[in-house]
Parts: sequence; C-alpha cells; structure tokens
Amino acid sequence: MKRIIVRYKVKPESAADNVAHVERVFAELASKKPDGIHYATFKLEDGVSFIHIATIDTADGSNPLFAVDAFKQFSATIKDRCVEPAVSSPAEVVGEYRLLVK
Repeated sequence: MKRIIVRYKVKPESAADNVAHVERVFAELASKKPDGIHYATFKLEDGVSFIHIATIDTADGSNPLFAVDAFKQFSATIKDRCVEPAVSSPAEVVGEYRLLVK
C-alpha cells in the first residue's frame, strides 16, 4: 500500500478553474468506481493552496488515477495554473481516526 500527499498553490485567477478540474476528476471517479484508490482533495483557507491525499492499494502498485481521463487533463495543465509547483511526497500514517468517514 502506498500513500501520497501532493501540495501546490495556484494563481488566484486560476483557483476556480483548478476546482473545476478537481470536480471533474471526482465525477469521473464516482462514475467509473476504480478499485485500489482512496483519494481526497482539500482547498485551504487561502483559496489558492491545495492538498491531495491518495492511498493506492492495487495488487501491482499502479495508480488508478493515471487511467482517469479527467485526471490526465488536470495533470496536463496544472503547471499553467500554479505559482508554487506541485510537490509530491510519499507518506506514512502515524495515526488516523475515521478520516473522511461521514
């Protein structure tokens, strides 16, 4: 199982466009329901900083997001929206309590 955290900051004029891209990714995920991915995106209080958290638990370690068309479109244009580029870091869970359980 692999956990990844990605953080970046977009230009203020690109924040709404970034949110729209993210929403399309989650709409496609909801439609296709790929196995092996647990994923969330957060927009921080400043309105331009974003954090993505993903847990990948596919048998071969591949990331199902890479097969999502909306994610491909998001990724292809993210550099144009950013003032601080995306930084991706593997992460290890130290503690967790019902994260994102409704």
